[in-house]
Amino acid sequence: MRKLTAILFFFLLTLIGKSAIAVISLELTRGMSGAFPIAIVPFAIQGQTTEQNIPAIIGNDLQNSGRFKVYGANRLSYFPTDVHDIKFDYFRHLGADNVVIGKIQEVGINRYQVNFQLLDVVKGKTADETPESAVILSHQYIVSGDDFRSLAHHISDLIYQQITGVRGIFSTRLAYIVVKRSQNTHTHYALEISDQDGYNPKSLLGSNDPIMSPAWSPDGRQLAYVSFENRKAAIYIQDVATGRRHLVSEFTGINGAPSWSPDGRQLALVLSKTGTPNIYIMDLATRQLTPLTNDYYINTEPAWAPNSRSIIFTSNRSGSPQIYQLDLATRQVTRVTYEGKYNARASFSPDGNHIVVLNQQSGMYNIGTLDLDSGIFRVLTNGSEDSESPATAPNGSMVLFGTFFHGKSILGMVAMDGSVQLRLPARDGDVQDPAWSPFLS
Repeated sequence: MRKLTAILFFFLLTLIGKSAIAVISLELTRGMSGAFPIAIVPFAIQGQTTEQNIPAIIGNDLQNSGRFKVYGANRLSYFPTDVHDIKFDYFRHLGADNVVIGKIQEVGINRYQVNFQLLDVVKGKTADETPESAVILSHQYIVSGDDFRSLAHHISDLIYQQITGVRGIFSTRLAYIVVKRSQNTHTHYALEISDQDGYNPKSLLGSNDPIMSPAWSPDGRQLAYVSFENRKAAIYIQDVATGRRHLVSEFTGINGAPSWSPDGRQLALVLSKTGTPNIYIMDLATRQLTPLTNDYYINTEPAWAPNSRSIIFTSNRSGSPQIYQLDLATRQVTRVTYEGKYNARASFSPDGNHIVVLNQQSGMYNIGTLDLDSGIFRVLTNGSEDSESPATAPNGSMVLFGTFFHGKSILGMVAMDGSVQLRLPARDGDVQDPAWSPFLS
């Protein structure tokens, strides 16, 4: 995290950019014990295809979740493609509890039928049962060759949910800001989105002026963000599919930190049009503003509760940055964080039971989580490099954040319980302000 004083942190948050990545590659740096062992067998291919190795993508997804121990093609010596050919003893001795098999068949010009099955090895080894009794998941799809990667992520989601009981996040997307600095000190900013594993990056907006604070709409179709084009802060909303955008807020002073209401009809935002930064709600249909705070403290970084009944925000009203909760019905403000002298960038977990924060202790910035019922605070990252800008996955399992590695700003992920950590190395540029999309399908 940038080393700023409390006051400068709030006022300059929307002015200082850090960099992002154009292409990311997940690297599991800490996995959980007791992961589910699963074998992913190469799919049979019939006909001509430019198949992008669907099984390998599935294996990477599951492995990088930290919840699975994957036996891929390089760990196998036996490659069945039909349930009637399965030798369950082989996979039992290998240590796999489940097996994924499949087929890809050309059915037209750039059209393919893809079948996959998820098998339970324990059921399959029972001698008096038919092989079909071991099938716990089976689907068939007709897709174009261009959709192999997205289909692989979808299959990963199905497998993850079937085995863990939690909805998978492999078909979600990331938004972030790419900052590239040339030798002549020219700086270029780009708002980009990518698949959850960093592939298929797409630039939505490029500028020589800072862009920051991207925020996904609840349906995942739009992004709100702050742009400093025309040398002043303004908030825009942009359609992800078409690229069309419209201006939302350009008041004098700060226009920052947009946050969507759960129903997508309102934005919470930070404005300093009356002097100091305060929190407002904007009705997106009428553009009517409703002030939530109206004082001389520095109030910023609003985030909605999933039930829409409250908003948490960062304020210096206790003398240092801390998280406060504002009840939207009573307008009562309550301090939430007490662990450490600095807490900021808070957001709720999808179930509303926890908040994730940027926490500073002993001179280091880390990602922490606070249980709102018990009051128990836990540091998740606790690494040797500073962290910043936490964003929670829509299933609540992981937190995306900015960090540093080998002198570069990159993205990282950590499990909500701290058991799993991933690094997303930068290929070009640095990273800032990551945001995780909602579920998209």
